[in-house]
Amino acid sequence: MLCSSTLAVSPPSPVGPPASRKVSRITAMVRAQPLQEQPGVPPSAPTSLSTSRSRVLGVAIPLAASVCLLLWSNPVDAGILSGFSGLESVPGPQLPRINFLEEWNEKNQKKYAEFDSRFKSSSVLKELLEKSKLNKERNQRELQDKYCLRGAEWGVGDCSTQGMTQEERDEFVATLKKRAGGD
Repeated sequence: MLCSSTLAVSPPSPVGPPASRKVSRITAMVRAQPLQEQPGVPPSAPTSLSTSRSRVLGVAIPLAASVCLLLWSNPVDAGILSGFSGLESVPGPQLPRINFLEEWNEKNQKKYAEFDSRFKSSSVLKELLEKSKLNKERNQRELQDKYCLRGAEWGVGDCSTQGMTQEERDEFVATLKKRAGGD
């Protein structure tokens, strides 16, 4: 059995410098030497055991270091900026006022305020708000009935009656109504 080397050396070339030829000859000799076998131990066991240990250590050590840093790291002081309140606290420069734009803005603000007051006092809005209140009261009872019929307070969901026959479904709904105090 031959020993596998993890050295990455280019194949021997007669053109290269003498040092590279020497390294490639040494690599070839290392690859050609057989492994020394120990009595009672299979030849592949030491290699696989040592590689698995090195892999485990290669993963475990960085992982342990990361966990240590995450769990036991102290917060870092902000240093020079720790007392600085930020750019938002600094007032900006005073811009020149343009009379035309200020007057136009005031007119628009008055116009919008008038439109808002007119809309708030309109009969259409009052009618819609009243309908909304009535619908809310009416629909609230329907939603409560629907919720109680589904039996959600007993842990029964919407899909609880899918596998039932029509007779079983009616019996189930009747039981839920009876428990809820309905019909």
